[in-house]
Amino acid sequence: MLAFVHSYYSLRYGTLSPEELAQEARAKGYKALALTDINNCSGVFSFIKACLAQGIQPLVGIEFRRDNQWLYTGIAQNQEGFRELNRFLSAYLLRHQPLPDVPPEFNRASIIYPFVSYNSEKPLRANEYIAVAPNDINRLYFSDVRKHPDKLLMWGRFTCKSQTGLALHRHLRAIDNNILLSQLNLVHGLSDDACFLSCTDLLTKYQQFPALIRNAEKLATTAVFSFDFNSRKNKFTFTGTASDDKELLEKLAWDGLRNRYGAQHQEAKQRVAHELAIIDKLGFSSYFLITWDVIRYSLSRNFYHVGRGSGANSVVAYCLYITDVDPIQLDLYFERFLNPKRTSPPDFDIDYSWNERDEVLDYIFKRYKKEHTSLLGAMSTFQQNSILRELGKVYGLPKSELDALVEQPDAPGNANHLTQQIFQYGKLLTDFPNLRSIHAGGVLISEEPITSYTALDMPPKGMPTTQWDMYTAEEIGFEKLDILSQRGIGHIKDCVDLVWQNQQIKIDAHDVERFKQDEKVKEQLKSGDTIGCFYIESPAMRGLLKKLRCDNYLSLVAASSIIRPGVAQSGMMRTYIQRFHAPDKIQYLHPVMEEQLKETFGVMVYQEDVIKVAHHFAGLDLADADVLRRGMSGKYRSKTEFQKLVDKFFSNCRAKGYPEALTKEVWRQIESFAGYSFSKAHSASFAVESYQSLYLKTYYPLEFMTAVINNFGGFYKTWVYVQQAQKAGAVIHLPCVNHSSLTTAIFRKDIYLGFIHIQHLEQKIANQIVAERRQNGLYTSLESFVQRTGITLEALLLLIRVQALRFTGQGKKALLWEAHFLLGHQVNHRNTNLLFQAPVKTFTLPALTHTLIEDAYDELELLGFPVTCSYFDLLQTKFRGEVPATDLSSYVGQKVRLLGILVTTKYVRTVKGEIMQFGTFLDAAGDFFDTVHFPPSLKAWPFKGPGVYLLYGKVVEEFGFPSIEVEKLAKLPFQKDPRY
Repeated sequence: MLAFVHSYYSLRYGTLSPEELAQEARAKGYKALALTDINNCSGVFSFIKACLAQGIQPLVGIEFRRDNQWLYTGIAQNQEGFRELNRFLSAYLLRHQPLPDVPPEFNRASIIYPFVSYNSEKPLRANEYIAVAPNDINRLYFSDVRKHPDKLLMWGRFTCKSQTGLALHRHLRAIDNNILLSQLNLVHGLSDDACFLSCTDLLTKYQQFPALIRNAEKLATTAVFSFDFNSRKNKFTFTGTASDDKELLEKLAWDGLRNRYGAQHQEAKQRVAHELAIIDKLGFSSYFLITWDVIRYSLSRNFYHVGRGSGANSVVAYCLYITDVDPIQLDLYFERFLNPKRTSPPDFDIDYSWNERDEVLDYIFKRYKKEHTSLLGAMSTFQQNSILRELGKVYGLPKSELDALVEQPDAPGNANHLTQQIFQYGKLLTDFPNLRSIHAGGVLISEEPITSYTALDMPPKGMPTTQWDMYTAEEIGFEKLDILSQRGIGHIKDCVDLVWQNQQIKIDAHDVERFKQDEKVKEQLKSGDTIGCFYIESPAMRGLLKKLRCDNYLSLVAASSIIRPGVAQSGMMRTYIQRFHAPDKIQYLHPVMEEQLKETFGVMVYQEDVIKVAHHFAGLDLADADVLRRGMSGKYRSKTEFQKLVDKFFSNCRAKGYPEALTKEVWRQIESFAGYSFSKAHSASFAVESYQSLYLKTYYPLEFMTAVINNFGGFYKTWVYVQQAQKAGAVIHLPCVNHSSLTTAIFRKDIYLGFIHIQHLEQKIANQIVAERRQNGLYTSLESFVQRTGITLEALLLLIRVQALRFTGQGKKALLWEAHFLLGHQVNHRNTNLLFQAPVKTFTLPALTHTLIEDAYDELELLGFPVTCSYFDLLQTKFRGEVPATDLSSYVGQKVRLLGILVTTKYVRTVKGEIMQFGTFLDAAGDFFDTVHFPPSLKAWPFKGPGVYLLYGKVVEEFGFPSIEVEKLAKLPFQKDPRY
């Protein structure tokens, strides 16, 4: 017997997962179950698996709704019918159009209309039915539709299994409609018969209408949906045939090998031959070629990219210029990326600049056709803060109580009968799907039209997106291609362009091998002076670089791994640093361990280290070693298969004659490291980009900092990068209508801040100012500027206050008077041709007072930081600290007083659960220093927001890196704005 159900993928409607629906249907005696989620197919594939596991026949369909109105439901008779339904729904979702009252005629899908909305004058087509729900039965006695018994369908439609579930359904509908729970009724899409009935009870309700039962049974037997989860769904070939793909990939790989290694590099030749054989055997030639094709396009456009992820373990990928990481140099195993025993598909991660990525995506969609290409979706779930806010609103809590509840949910003052209900239903809602969103960069290219597997959404990104996520993609046989974006690549490319514009010097930013050997770059890295450099500019990373005296590529790769949260929190980062400083004291368990882990001082820093030990110590082949590594990090689903590998590990060790105690200790170390270790290929890719940034910062610091400022994506706020540019020798200028652009511009050593930094100034106006200046020359007076740009009074006042019209030679206050005189009583029209140009009246102003402090306050308000003077110049005190930050190492063990501008802070919890904090400051000379604030100090002397602080504490040093353990701090007052 058949039932129709909604899962919790009917967002803000359903209350059960596909697995729970299948379990409940079996418990209630159903033999077939049809999933009909609202306007989506997100749960279809997990539903099919869940039903098969319970011995239930799965049917799949979609319930089509317009707003809260149920229009009709489609049930796929087979996979072609599923594609028809998906294609129909996608057509409307992609155009953001409402669904029609009547769908088209489908060849392989049935349509079911609600009983209450059926128009008896409209004849039903061959595959169309009318749903008669249990609460429709009494009305059926008096309805004309009884004349068509072959078109009536028993309609048991469920979405919850108890009264608690029904109440949760009501809460979800109130959230979705953004109304109070008390306002909820049937017009809000509420189901009044949502609870599962047993099969026996449902049949009893239809005993007077056996034809309806037979029709439901007939539908269940004809709508047979089967799906092959094991076959690959990606585009099968790149050239048209698998054999041609194989030959082309071989050609490209061997050509690339000559360029990367030279024709006589024996190890590279062996690796390429080995990898090509596995790629061909597993059918991945087209995947490599498609990725190569994307890279080829982006290189033709002069786009910068970084290929990273486990794909960087492949020498073939290196030879195809997909990545710039040399796997042979780093001893990276291809099996970490692709091997015959890997159960989940691999993928390439390709990073582009944030302002070039969309061009690459546009190429992929046009090259591989929209019917076969989509972005990968993601699922946003209900979590504590969103749950409390959403449920609080449906109970009518005012904003002040909502804020208090979110900030301190356990506070006694927040405990009452309403909050008890909120917490009760909030617990049930946790991890429920809430909204469909978009994966950070996943792209799918399919052999069959993408609608064979999913309907498509059109999120703000503006490209068709699947309704399911990466886990479903992997489950049904897709390999995604990750086309990601980041600001770090943007500032590398922009810096190269700026160096050419400013100094006419051409730089090859991909010449990383030269950068690695450059002595000045090595010294820059070792000093920790890496502000603005991708991945290595944070306070923690700069401290780690100094502690490790990092001056080479391999050390940087290791640092990029051990800074990761898992490694750092496990205590292995500290162990690594200690062993770095005392390598002669390391006691290796076995010569094999020393041979394989000497580079990382006996610490399994990388996932590849786990593979190496399992392979070289225990004798597992590389494919098994990778499967073991994946299983230990929670990524391998078959516990039985994983246990077989564990047993094989121990039996191999016994066969090699290792003592049992030795084997157990090696296994213990593998277990403890595998869960948090990081991919060496990832770290190596990050380190390549770090070197690119570092080289540019070392030799072209002004252009580099300008590029970082213009990409708005560093670890720090803009003012820090401005300060760094100034420290490197730049002359920083406020925005200027005759020199500035929308973004920050550089002319030799002069850096003009861009109009984009002026708060509340519209970008359209800024572009207009620049375009007019480029077309008709520099502005010569306030009057010509106003006339030529057609600027509004509000925008003009912003520009005057930030001194963007200082070319006039007039003071700020005089310009403000003149602006009001020119525009205070009229609407300005740009470049209006006047028959007679009336002379501008002149007037004389009294002497107006002016101070730098006034300018600084205007800059703080409009730019967010002062330029005319420093933060220290604003202080009431002349004291600048007892010692400079650069001399802290000379005061270890002593207590000192320092002044510093707060740059950033970081919270952590101690083992007792108390909050402590780390701080980073700049002193009056512009040098960084770091602070530690233990819980007692932090409670007594907490931070009070941005500003300049007086700090008192003891200087400590760890592995050559000084910091201050703060005992007291005080935020110092600024001078008052003299205008107020």
